[in-house]
Amino acid sequence: MQKVDFDNGNIKQNILKTAFPMLVAQVLNLLYSIVDRVYIGRIPNAGTHALGAVGLCFPIIIIITGFTNMFGLGGAPLFSMQLGRKDHERARDIQNTAFRLLLLTGLLLMVVCEIFGRSLLEIFGAGPDELDISLAYLRIYLLGTVFLMVSTGINPYINAQGYAAISMRSVIIGAAANLILDPVFIFKAGMGVKGAAVATVLSQLLSFLYVMQFLGSTKNSFPVTLRFRFPYARDIISLGIAPFIMQFTNSLVQIACNQVLMQFGGTIYVSVMTIVSSVRSILDVPVSAVTEGTSPVISFNYGARRPANVKKAIKIMMSLALPYTFLVWLLIMINPGLFIRIFSSDDTIMQDASRALHLYFMAFIFQSLQYSGQTVFKALNKKKQAIFFSLFRKVILVVPLTYILPHVAQLGTDGVFMAEPVSNLIGGIACFSAMLLSIWPELNAMDKNHRV
Repeated sequence: MQKVDFDNGNIKQNILKTAFPMLVAQVLNLLYSIVDRVYIGRIPNAGTHALGAVGLCFPIIIIITGFTNMFGLGGAPLFSMQLGRKDHERARDIQNTAFRLLLLTGLLLMVVCEIFGRSLLEIFGAGPDELDISLAYLRIYLLGTVFLMVSTGINPYINAQGYAAISMRSVIIGAAANLILDPVFIFKAGMGVKGAAVATVLSQLLSFLYVMQFLGSTKNSFPVTLRFRFPYARDIISLGIAPFIMQFTNSLVQIACNQVLMQFGGTIYVSVMTIVSSVRSILDVPVSAVTEGTSPVISFNYGARRPANVKKAIKIMMSLALPYTFLVWLLIMINPGLFIRIFSSDDTIMQDASRALHLYFMAFIFQSLQYSGQTVFKALNKKKQAIFFSLFRKVILVVPLTYILPHVAQLGTDGVFMAEPVSNLIGGIACFSAMLLSIWPELNAMDKNHRV
């Protein structure tokens, strides 16, 4: 098992060695939900309707992901900084505190959402025709909450140690299981939507068991213990608020979109949004892997007071992210059907889904600016900036636009899909510009002091 050497390795090679396994892991991690949607969309005579019903569960699933990111992505930069400072005891305490937070929060979310699931789905826009399907899927899916949160939330700490291949394998195990079990439970066992949820929970369990096996092995330098220190919990949560808000606001956006689309287009447009969101989830992965793969490199070198390496890492990150988002935009504009057919073979929604993709991805290239700026703020423990720009793009821009463009501008369903590119353009430029104006002078001053 090859370990990434953050202390002495080449910056570009370290980013690629971390980002590539993370890319594979994130692609495979998508299979937990994406494969469900692919098979659900092909249930005979009910696929499109079932796809829309399951899409109504997304806000809750996104919230679970938000808490996972709060403790995983929130604590990992702090963990990496302590590794850069050679303070392994504090690093160990940070990881162990995050583990407890993931475990306890997972149990709490499972119980709360099981109790209030029906009411939440009704708030999200589920009508009588969708509620039974949505609730059946959700209640089974929630049983795997702890497995999902621990296995996914601990992976950033494993990556920060240099064991990116371990986190990749944990996801491969679960994703491969889901790929195999989905058709068995959905079609062979005749369980339909319920079968998709059962397959997902079993797959998450396998990933959880693999991560726990690594944490208890001699290869892991930071084994899980019973130590829990509140100051570390506070620090993890305060930095993790930014990625949590990103997910929470994604949930708000999903709720807003579903409500407006149900009003202007009905269930068929919720199905279209489910497809668009699924395509977005796939195409976000490479740029997310590059930025998150760069994060431990930035944090480690910042902690080790090597500003030149931090700046080099940011430049490399952008040189990878920008061309990718441009190519994605070009491909969507040329052939949107290529992505739509992954999730549905229903020709009746092809025209509407193609138009929705064109509108939604108009300014996708600016998403790389948002991701990169957010990553730098988070990696350098700049909590206020990370939180502000998480709120700015989604809460201040997307949610209001989702209501304003369809109603006030009278754009109907088109307005829902246009809210995203407008926010990408304004939010991406604002976030990246603020990062350059605030972080670069600090790194220059650090470099000057270091030379003196």
